[in-house]
Amino acid sequence: MGLSGVSYFATKQWQVAALQPRHLAAIIPWEGCCDFYREWSRHGGIRAQFPVEWWPRQILPDQHGNGEMMLRDAESGENTNGAPLSSEMLEGNRAAFPDEILKHVLDDQWYRERAPDFSRITVPILSAANWGGPGLHLRGNIEGFLAAASADKWLSAHIGTHFESFYLPEYVAMQKRFFDRYLKGIENGWEDEPKVQIAVQGTAGTHRRMEHEWPLARTIWQKWYLDAAGMSLDAVPLADVHSVGYRALGDGLDFSIQPFAAETEITRPVMARLFVSSSTTDLDLFATLRLLDPAGDEVVFTGAHEPTPVTRGWLRASHRKLDPERSLPYRPYHSHDEVQKMEAGEIVALDVEIWPTSIVCPPCYRLVLTLQGRDFEYDTGGRMLHNDPRDRPEDEFGGLNTLHAGAMYPSYLLLPHIPDLVSSI
Repeated sequence: MGLSGVSYFATKQWQVAALQPRHLAAIIPWEGCCDFYREWSRHGGIRAQFPVEWWPRQILPDQHGNGEMMLRDAESGENTNGAPLSSEMLEGNRAAFPDEILKHVLDDQWYRERAPDFSRITVPILSAANWGGPGLHLRGNIEGFLAAASADKWLSAHIGTHFESFYLPEYVAMQKRFFDRYLKGIENGWEDEPKVQIAVQGTAGTHRRMEHEWPLARTIWQKWYLDAAGMSLDAVPLADVHSVGYRALGDGLDFSIQPFAAETEITRPVMARLFVSSSTTDLDLFATLRLLDPAGDEVVFTGAHEPTPVTRGWLRASHRKLDPERSLPYRPYHSHDEVQKMEAGEIVALDVEIWPTSIVCPPCYRLVLTLQGRDFEYDTGGRMLHNDPRDRPEDEFGGLNTLHAGAMYPSYLLLPHIPDLVSSI
């Protein structure tokens, strides 16, 4: 794969397949992305720091002509980057990618030029997503699977670290079997495999389940309404209006569902409609869905690139405009084509896309929705951060935010309950 990693390889597969579908027989985009704006550069309109740090660490060392690369070709012994070029030539041969992300605040033509045309992707696809990859290695695999025009396509969702999952024997065997069928023409029965294969996470382990569609057709959607007075999530909306404020750069707010009476499965995309205001003209909302055990300790999962909660979502208030043609009741799609600032104190509705997940919550455990004006981090820190002061100046994104709930401000979390387990909530 080279130092650029499997995610870069997977991203390029979506792009190459769109450009030259007739020259390919099959692709396996493994933990990649397909939307450079929403999944890579600007989550909810907020500049992500990861591609800025990834660029000098994994791309510039691999640039053609970089003579400082220490790796050598196994057969020739030559530098894997080819003949060395001067620093001036190297700089002239590349774009200033991190600077471009800062410059392109909206989803403009610069991003469109880097997006695949899914209507042109017709080859067989095995799209492999990682539930532990909110922020990069998840949404693109699911959205790409849904959007591709291929008649023969499969979605596989797994857990584990980014590289580990790719090289584990069971996944190598799956990749070989898929390619044997479509690259070598071996009749091995792959075409009869269920179209969707997901790892359902639990506190005691993970089990793999075969499904026939995504999202799951049997899902029961349930709205959990925020109670700003009791700091809870309730199945019945409140009649009265309550508001609660929080410092944007502080610990934020925690809203908790009552402990589940029985095993409860949450599988599919998640979203939240939240009514908020700010003492400034903009705010960033970081929504984190977390699982707590009966003692109140959090269940932390092994992610693709760092420890993760159940899932996450992000949205900048000035980027709240929706694309009605592409939005779904459970997956809002923001146009990101204009900036709509707020008036100080103005209450606006934010439809927050929270990335998909699959988890079984045991009895006596509870889900918590944490809302902040900054990244949710564990003690180990984090890699998928949004902390560029040029994108988030403190005088605008460090104010006092307020969450409004009840009556004419029905803030809620929309969760996808799976009825096989949901009947005894």
